[in-house]
Order: sequence, then C-alpha cells, then structure tokens
Amino acid sequence: MRAVTRHVLLAILLLGSIATPDASAQQRSDAAAPIPSIAAKTEGMQRIDGFMPLYWSERDGRMWMEIPRLNEQILYYVSLPAGVGHNDIGLNRGDLGPRYVVHFERVGPKVLMVQPNLDYRATSDNAMERKAVDDAFAASIIWGFTVGAETGDRVLVDATEFFVRDAHGVIGTLRRTNQGTYRMDASRSAFYMDRTKGFPQNTEVEVTLTFTSDAPGGLVRSVTPTADALTVRQHHSFVELPTGYTPREADPRAGFFGTSYMDYAVPIGEEMTKRYIARHRLEKVDPAAAVSDAVEPIIYYLDPGTPEPVRSALIEGGRWWNQAFEAAGYRNAFRVEVLPDTADPMDIRYNVIQWVHRSTRGWSYGSSVTDPRTGEILKGHVTLGSLRVRQDYLLAEGLLSPYETGNEVPPELAAMALARLRQLSAHEIGHTIGIAHNYISSAQGADGRASVMDYPHPLVQLTGDGRIDLSNAYDQKIGEWDKIAVAYGYQDFPASVDEEAALDSILADGARRGLTFMSDQDARPVGSAHPQTHLWDTGVNAVQELDRMLRVRATALERFGERAIRTGRPLAMIEEALVPLYLHHRYQTEAAVKSVGGVFYNYALRNENEAEYRRVQAAEQQAALEAVLRTVQPSVLKLPRSVVDMLPPRPYGVGGSQELFDRYTGLVFDAVAPAASAADMSLSLLLDPQRAARLVQQKALDSSLPGLEDVLETTTRAVMQPRTSDAYEQEIARAVQRVYVDRLMSLAANAPMAQVRALASYELMRLVETGLPGGGAAPQAAHRMAIAAEIGRFMERPLEPIRPPAAAPGVPPGQPIGMPDMVWTSLRCEW
Repeated sequence: MRAVTRHVLLAILLLGSIATPDASAQQRSDAAAPIPSIAAKTEGMQRIDGFMPLYWSERDGRMWMEIPRLNEQILYYVSLPAGVGHNDIGLNRGDLGPRYVVHFERVGPKVLMVQPNLDYRATSDNAMERKAVDDAFAASIIWGFTVGAETGDRVLVDATEFFVRDAHGVIGTLRRTNQGTYRMDASRSAFYMDRTKGFPQNTEVEVTLTFTSDAPGGLVRSVTPTADALTVRQHHSFVELPTGYTPREADPRAGFFGTSYMDYAVPIGEEMTKRYIARHRLEKVDPAAAVSDAVEPIIYYLDPGTPEPVRSALIEGGRWWNQAFEAAGYRNAFRVEVLPDTADPMDIRYNVIQWVHRSTRGWSYGSSVTDPRTGEILKGHVTLGSLRVRQDYLLAEGLLSPYETGNEVPPELAAMALARLRQLSAHEIGHTIGIAHNYISSAQGADGRASVMDYPHPLVQLTGDGRIDLSNAYDQKIGEWDKIAVAYGYQDFPASVDEEAALDSILADGARRGLTFMSDQDARPVGSAHPQTHLWDTGVNAVQELDRMLRVRATALERFGERAIRTGRPLAMIEEALVPLYLHHRYQTEAAVKSVGGVFYNYALRNENEAEYRRVQAAEQQAALEAVLRTVQPSVLKLPRSVVDMLPPRPYGVGGSQELFDRYTGLVFDAVAPAASAADMSLSLLLDPQRAARLVQQKALDSSLPGLEDVLETTTRAVMQPRTSDAYEQEIARAVQRVYVDRLMSLAANAPMAQVRALASYELMRLVETGLPGGGAAPQAAHRMAIAAEIGRFMERPLEPIRPPAAAPGVPPGQPIGMPDMVWTSLRCEW
C-alpha cells in the first residue's frame, strides 16, 4: 500500500510540474495582452454620458466608469435618498454623508482614488515648498480600481463594488445606536437605475442596499417590516469643482460657518490658520450700483411631496431671506420654488428643502455641500422634520384648552403652528447659506427678535381680561442681525473699495446698534455664563420674562382640562398636552439662571471700542436667584386638583411614551413625580459645578458679589422652609427637599473644584445641625429622619461615586421643543 501511495504522489507531482509552466505562461500572456479600447470593451452596454461617463451592463449587472481626466481634483460625496425613519437612529431620508476632494492616479494596471490632506497646505509659488507640506501629512486612498480599457488618456474601470457598498456608514451608525451588528447582503443589493444619471458637470449613481442582522435592535424593529433585513438607498455624486471663486476671510464677530486649514508658507509671526466663510457664489451685475440684479440668483427648491398648507408656509418663510439680500443691494437674488417632479433632490445642481418623515419627532437641520478648498457652498440641503408642526399644534392645545364643544377646529392652533414653520424654514435655510446660530439675538432689537437664527420659544401673552393670546407667538420677517450677516457674507464690492475695511464697518455698525453674535459654545452648556445667550427663550430680560412666563403657565393650568382634547379621544390623552404646558417655563429657567455667576462678554477684536467683559451686578444675580427658586415652590409645582382628579390610567391600546411623565404610582397618574422632575431641572441648573466654581471665584475677586455659600444659604432657606398647610403641597415640598439634598451630595462628591466640594459638604452638615424641616407627624418625621441618615451615610463615605438622583424621575424630553439634543456639530454649528 505504501509503495502504491508513493507512486501516486509521484505521478501527481510530475503532472503538476508539467502543468505549472503552461499556467504561468497563460497568466503572463493575459498580463501582456493589449488592453482593449473603451469602445470595444463597452460594446452592447448602455452608455450614460456625463462628467464621469458610465456604462451599464444589463447582462451581468456591472457598472463601468470612465475616468476622462487623471490627476485632476474633483468632488465626491455620498447621501441617503431613502432612509430608516427613526430620529434616534439618524439615517434620515436626504441625509448627507461623507464628502471628499479626490483625484485619480494611474499606477500601471491600477487607478487609485486619492484624497489629499487639505487641512495642511503651503500657499506658495514654490512647488517644492508645497510638496514638502504634502509629504509631511498623510493622504488617504479611498479606493483602488483596475484598468479594464483605455483610449488615449481616458481609462475605464469596473466600479461595481465601489458603488455597491456601505459608503454612507449605515452599519457603523446602527452599531453606535445599539441597533445590532449588521452586514451588507450583496445578493439583495443592486443599482437603482432610475436615479443613476449623467450631466456635463456631475455624475449621479444610486444603489439599493440591504443590511441583515441576527439580532436587530428595538428601534429598527419599530420602523421596518422585517427587522433582520433593513433596506435603504445610497447615492454617489462625482462633481466638477468650480474655479474663479474668491474666498472671503472669516471674522468671529460675523457668525459664519466656514473652512479652515494651516498654511505653512506664511511668514513667521503671522497666524498660520487660515479661515474662510462658507457662502454661495453671488455677484452683482453691477457691483458699483446701490441696487443690482445678481449674475445668477440663489434658488432653493421645496420638496414637491410637501402638503398644503405646509408648502405655502415653508415657501413664504424661506423667501424672507430676500429681504436681507435686498438690504444688501441685490434685486431678486434669492428665490424659493417647488422642485420639479423629475428632479433628483440629491443632485448637486439643486439647493433643496426636504420635508422628511420619521416615526418620532426630532430635529430639523440645514447642511451644505461645500468646496473645502475655498468655502464656496455648492449645494444647500435642508431637512425639515414633518412632526414638528404637530408638536406646536399640541403646545397650542395645552395653552388654550380651546375645545368648548370638542368638535370645533380653532383657527389659532393652525395659525401658531404654521407661523413656527415659516420661522423654521428661514432658520434652516440660513444655515445652508452659511450662517450660524445667533443665540444672543433674543436679547437684542426692539422686540428681542433680532435673528431667525436663534431658537424661538413661542411668545405667549396675557390680554387685559386674562385671556391667553398666541397671535404674536413667532416673528413674521427676517431679523436685523440677519441683514448684517448677509451684508457681510454676500456684499459684492467694486474694485475701488477696501473690502477688509468695508466688512469691518458692517460689523462695527451693527455693534453700535446693539446687534452682535454669540453661538452654541456660549449657550448650550449647562454651565454657560452669558446672561443673554440662550436657546428657546423670549424677552430682552430673561429674569423678568421668567416671572411673566410663570404667570402665563399658572393661568393656562387653571383652565386646563378635558377641553384640551377633541371629543371622542381617550380622556387619558390630555396628558400629552399637559406635559409641555407644565414644563412651559423650562427654557426660560435655563436662561434666567445664567445671571447667577454670570459674565457679559463678546467676540470683540483688539482695539475695538465694543469690547466687553464684566460680571453681572449683585442685584441682578439676586433677582435671578429668587426667580429660579420660585420655580421650585410647592405652590408653583402643584397641579390643579381638577386636573389630578380627572386623569385616568391609559386605556387598552393607548400606551405610554417618553413624552409623558414618569411615575411611581403604576398605572395611576402620579401627582408628585412631575413636581420632583421640574424641581430637579431647576436645581441641577443652579448647582452646576461650573456655575458653582464661578461663584467661588467672583466672591474672591469682588466681595460685593454673591459667593457659593450665599447661594446655598438662600437656596436652603427657600427649599427647606416652605410655608404651607396644604397636604398636597407639603408632599411636594418633601419631594423637592430630597432632590435638593441629592444635588448637594452630587456637588460635594463630583465637583472638580475643591472649594466647591468643601462648601457643598459644609451645607450638608449645616442642614443636619440646623436646617432640616421640623414637625412631629409621621410623614414629616420620617422624611427628616431619612434625609439625616442619607447625609450621614454620605459624609462617612464622601468620595464614593454618587448614584444618579433617586428623588427625581426623568423629565420628559424637551428640545426641539421635543427631544434631547443631537451632537450639535452635525447641525453645522462649528468650524
């Protein structure tokens, strides 16, 4: 047997040695075979002519792409024309994905798609100086193709796998949002030929992709017919980059997005970082004329799937921007029209406003496709969430309780919702023409409405006879700051004008009129300090407006009841309208608290007369503290008994949601938990570690200003010594006191500043010794004993991690007058 086996193996080896030279020869022959011409290779294929000509082979489902110019920079970007439909996941219809400047390099049989590193440059006439910087920082090769045909300098590559892949990053997004581990199934993915087209300056390719998972997440399950097979469409765009555009240098006072890079060719001592604003190309026919037509106007196209009356409201609000361009001397330079049914909203040639549906409410946002070399905006791309308008309608229902008979359709509800849509359209378009949020504008101008680029809370007013009036809830025009921003970004100066001086004059004139800019970094953080820079506030004076808003809230709550919903709806569903009404003051509280330890400042440059840095005066800080502490008083936090006594458990088939109050009482409505949530909201703002540290510092620098110990003493007195004989208010008071103690312990354990921790610990000890509420009845005695024991346990182990506050259920989501904030860089809010 062994001899036979050896002979068999020998025969196999001999055959192999004979066959190998022939196989190698065949491979060498294939490699040496002449590369066919593009015409010969693509014979019988469907040609899609355009910037990057495509050839579609119907027989084998492959897409070939012609690269007509090597080593020439072009723009490549990815988008998502058909999405998932859940706000908390992202991946919405119309989302823009990665964007690259690339060029193609041929190396033998390969063509490499190379992304140069534009963050580091040398703007020098010296080619070797430029090359030294290019070689110092890594580039990225996005893809490698194999040449399949060539004609002259033109090459043809098989781009099937390049296009049919997860270029947008759906798999990564699903993983980050805990929706499972997905993989792309090539057998269920294909080209989407209806949206695969070519044009002289751009080529568009769309594909249908299916992703599969053995364990899909709950959010995916809620929006897919079969959760283990999630199908979306992704879109690839190749675009010719423009020439002849002159970048405009950025100024921090102007409030524009933009592009930046480090320039290693600048002289020593000069700023290396170059910054240019983002803006559309817009030129006057006659730059010397006070008013001139535009060489080519900016046109935005509204999604034709938008229904009326929403469609008209969005068009009207978008057209407000023409007021700003007219003020800058342009005639009819900004237009909003309806997108033709045959147009592709992903096409670079169209600035679009898309009306996007999700299963849950969420953000609207404005993004752009920008030339990163210069900052020129090539495509504005607005996404408007369709459920936002329904949330404003719900706000109006809660404020007015308007259904006397339950069958009427009060016109003021739709009027308020549509007014918000006009403002929203203008706001998001503003981002796509380059303009950032301006959160100080609510404190500027005659009416506190200096910019549509602020986040506006509805202005709800009380009439002389005590009625609630929504007729002026939102502004109906472009703001004065917006005119300044457009003048800075888009004014076309004649050659005889010193552009730098003219731009500075535009901003300086605005500052003299009290119109300035401050954005997200100064408004969004919980511990932010500027007393006038806020989201979702109203009123020039935030503290006075909080008191006024509490009066509006109290009036609306007293009238709230079954008239907040229409006839035939489950009575339990009035809670949907109750939640935003009960928390009507939440953003104004956040605005008012910034005066405590607050600082006025601006983005002024050196040697400017408008430069400002000063602390809020002691009297203003005290007034703010008192206003914030009013929001935690039991008399403010209690619900009317008529509301508590009428709210039944949710009926069969009508479940709860994150939009409603958490409860400790099971199916029965909890009348105390909302008070604890609202109090925790206010006290967490007041006892923020950064704010506490500023209070310590300001007292050290100026003894006339309140310190942290003063704020804690006042807060302890207000929270621990409520004056009420009402049993319901007393129970609320105990809930608020537990929230306060938990927040103090959190500050004492976790504040980065040692003196903050020391003063918070001191206040806890003082509470045990002298500050705990008295009373001999069992509820109060038990409460006092529990707090003292909790503080005692904490003081024995003060450095152990503190659990999240247990005394307060989570507050229902708020922004966008709806939900927790998404990462705000994705809203184009920073460089």
